[in-house]
Amino acid sequence: MKFDKIYKIGRIGIGICLVFQVSCKAVKTASLPNNQLVDKVYPLLDTENSRWFYFSSASRPFGMVNLSPDTQINGDWGCGYKYKTDTVKGFSHVHEWQLSGVSVMPVTVSKENEKSIFKDFYSKFSHETEKITPGYHFLILDRYQIKAELTSTKRVGFHRYTFPVNDQKAILFNLNTILGPTDNTNGLLEKNNDYELSGSLVLSTNFRRPKPLTVFYKVKFNAPIASVERDSTTGNFLVHFGKSDKKILMKVGISYTSVENASINIQEELPHWDFDKVVKESRNEWNNLLGRIKVEGGTETDQRRFYTDLWHALQGRKMISDVNGAYPDNTGEKFRIGQLPLDEKGKPKFNQYNSDSFWGAQWTINTLWGLVYPEIMDEFVHSLMQYYKDGGMIPRGPSGGNDTYVMTGASTTPFLVTAIQKGIVKDDLESIYEALKKNHMLNGIMGKAGYEHKTNSGGGLKYYLEKGFVPYPNPDGNFGSHQDGAGLTLEYAYEDWTLAQLAKKLNHQEDYNYFMSRSRNYQNVFDKTVGWMRPKNVDGKWLENFDPYLYENGFVESNSAQTTWFVPHDIEGLAVLMGGKEKATEKLNTQFETARKLKFTSGTSHEAELHPELSRIPINFGNQPSIQTTFIFNKLGRPDLTQYWTRNVVKETFSGLNPETGYNGDEDQGLMGSLNVLLKIGLFQMNGGTDENPEYQIGSPLFNKVSIELNPKYYSGRNFVIESANNSPSNIYINKIKFNNTDVDNFSISHQDITNGGKLILEMSDKPKH
Repeated sequence: MKFDKIYKIGRIGIGICLVFQVSCKAVKTASLPNNQLVDKVYPLLDTENSRWFYFSSASRPFGMVNLSPDTQINGDWGCGYKYKTDTVKGFSHVHEWQLSGVSVMPVTVSKENEKSIFKDFYSKFSHETEKITPGYHFLILDRYQIKAELTSTKRVGFHRYTFPVNDQKAILFNLNTILGPTDNTNGLLEKNNDYELSGSLVLSTNFRRPKPLTVFYKVKFNAPIASVERDSTTGNFLVHFGKSDKKILMKVGISYTSVENASINIQEELPHWDFDKVVKESRNEWNNLLGRIKVEGGTETDQRRFYTDLWHALQGRKMISDVNGAYPDNTGEKFRIGQLPLDEKGKPKFNQYNSDSFWGAQWTINTLWGLVYPEIMDEFVHSLMQYYKDGGMIPRGPSGGNDTYVMTGASTTPFLVTAIQKGIVKDDLESIYEALKKNHMLNGIMGKAGYEHKTNSGGGLKYYLEKGFVPYPNPDGNFGSHQDGAGLTLEYAYEDWTLAQLAKKLNHQEDYNYFMSRSRNYQNVFDKTVGWMRPKNVDGKWLENFDPYLYENGFVESNSAQTTWFVPHDIEGLAVLMGGKEKATEKLNTQFETARKLKFTSGTSHEAELHPELSRIPINFGNQPSIQTTFIFNKLGRPDLTQYWTRNVVKETFSGLNPETGYNGDEDQGLMGSLNVLLKIGLFQMNGGTDENPEYQIGSPLFNKVSIELNPKYYSGRNFVIESANNSPSNIYINKIKFNNTDVDNFSISHQDITNGGKLILEMSDKPKH
């Protein structure tokens, strides 16, 4: 039978993606078409720089289960499916922010390995015979010659194993192991009957997630279990099936509340045994979401990279609630099982989610989800508010039913505000406002540094309120990570501005004035004598021996050169501080010229950002603090430079397909994927779409035509189309803009106009318009 699609990366030199067909009677895989959008996705992108939750194959959009092979199992970074590591250590079901669990491994048992198999079960594999597409993964375990196929529903992993004839078949459950960011402990497995197992394991605490969480599972097989062994040394379990010629099918339902709910998840989502049907359904689900944006033009590689970016924008941030609405709540003194509200049909009105930080979401998922996937944004708003109802605080990166306090500030404020300003969320606005306001006040989340769980001092909020800036260093001591005062001041000022816009919408005039006043605090850390944002100590004195290119010297995961431009709510005001728009333009353009030498990133992995030379880059598209900078030129009256530098960043940093590069190892659950999509379709929102009448800045699209299907539940229009006449790699400048046959002069378009539907026509040229 033929492979429909195999991803092969050459072992010599830089890996190049080759898509080809191989005839091989010995290998039979799921029969898949190869002419759908889902087939343009390249799942191996940046997998050499993988982090635990990054890689995805057998997973649904935002699904609880993310079933895939693990080649590295220890740590957050460089872990999970790491491309150049050629050994499978298990297939685990949970790859999520600070969560992992239920690792299994099909094996064959013989007299030679029956005593060692419990601790010596890893197997080599080859990318030559591997097949990956969204929703499906196939590989051969060379040690056992087992053909392993994986797919899933949202909460159930589905396995199909083809064993060699006459070999003793078994599946090892590795329930007591380090797995990604946490230890799996107290692993239990019970045989319920000849076809079913159930059990649980406990995810131990770490400095990000200080409360344990139990992962429950239910397993069903299509073949009878011969016996179950447990090894007292490793705690591993071996489930034997004898020598039956039958393929072993295995369903694994996951729950964070109970075995019973794990079983219900199987009953509701996977009541049958048709593996190929599930693969097809998964592909259809991905196709439907990817198909919301259709592109024409560009190269085949351009299109494949685009849909890979879009695919990543719809991953991570996994659901943790069961199909019946039960979910883990770890916000209180004791763990409890919460229950989501149900609709008239008895179904949950929304899902509860686990999520990495929203730090940088204002320039990424805020815009993409808000325009193309408003139903997803709607769900996440309700999920965040459920955390508030349970624990009294809107989180900025919840894991295991409680906030991790990852990164800094009130980073979810712009997310909720833009959902309201765009009309996606229309109910309970006063409740949302009060919850957000609480986060911006003393004892709110804005006062917490990164991973500051028990105190509320590391964020320096009391100084921000008293003095108008967060001092560096924090005079009260060390309470967490990222206590970088100047960077925090800039973040707080922007987030205050977004909250002020919501206060205005809800007619809270006094609050509006108050938060607008706070939003101008960015001015207090700009040193006109050096032309950069600069940290101050608690006495208001500038940091001595100041170096604007020194990494994390008062700036969060960045340097002053990068973060000086973090004033998305008042670029005009920033330009005044710099001596006018012309001087600001010259300064920023010079930074881009310098950053070009390093392809606009501080290396191709997250660790490289700490390199003493690479970390001095003045503009870095490998992390969030300066990813908005190409569109600042629009605000400075130089849209031609926005067009020029955006296309250059896309070309140098975010093009091509190989495992060694992609997002420079820092794809934070859809943020960089979303950024790529926006840069390539030529739409951006500098303030995150949080103003009273949200608008989009127009950039230089990579494609000749972009068609966006609008969700009729939220928007009146059916489609929004961008046509770029005469577009090419050299014709990157926009000379004329028309929207629905009306001239557009200011390189912007309102959210209302876009969602009413219509056509934006750009006339492209190789020379900028003057």
